[in-house]
Amino acid sequence: MERSSKFISLSGLSGILAGIYALIGAGVAYYELYIGIGTHRFNPHFRIIENIEDSFLLFTLLLIALAVLLASLLTGFILTARKAKKKGQPIWGNTSRSLLFNMALPLISGGLLILILLFRSYYGIVSPASLIFYGLALVGASNFTYKDVRYLGICEIVLGLIAACLPGYGLLFWAIGFGVLHIVYGSMMYFKYDR
Repeated sequence: MERSSKFISLSGLSGILAGIYALIGAGVAYYELYIGIGTHRFNPHFRIIENIEDSFLLFTLLLIALAVLLASLLTGFILTARKAKKKGQPIWGNTSRSLLFNMALPLISGGLLILILLFRSYYGIVSPASLIFYGLALVGASNFTYKDVRYLGICEIVLGLIAACLPGYGLLFWAIGFGVLHIVYGSMMYFKYDR
């Protein structure tokens, strides 16, 4: 009975790839902030982002984040649809709609809050907020899929709270949360459910 009320077609490989995309995005963002066009605007100790006066740099960072998000979503959808087809499970049903709603609500509200923070120049809280809202989305969605998703969500929330206590290390925490944790989680999911 529980199996029919759970969406079990999530792909572990999509988690691994999302983590790789996030690490690539973090590397490109690091280059833009500390090596490339933004070098002279930041404290040379890799820690404190004092401000982003250049709207082009802010736009570039937003494009990097959007590219990572879109690549992760597209990869996740393709691999999940492929796994659902193999298992004979419909990709779009009551369970997947509930999963999507419970994930989308915190993600959309968190995304809007992050945009507001960016445009009000509160850069230091963007990374912790993104990790916390993503973690909340995963915890909410875990009721409709594998319970392992809940543990990833809790780790993201804890990491976001630690990042909030250590301002200036946002990019590092973002890379750990969206990169390393996804690779670890995706690997565990792959070996546990996909093989």
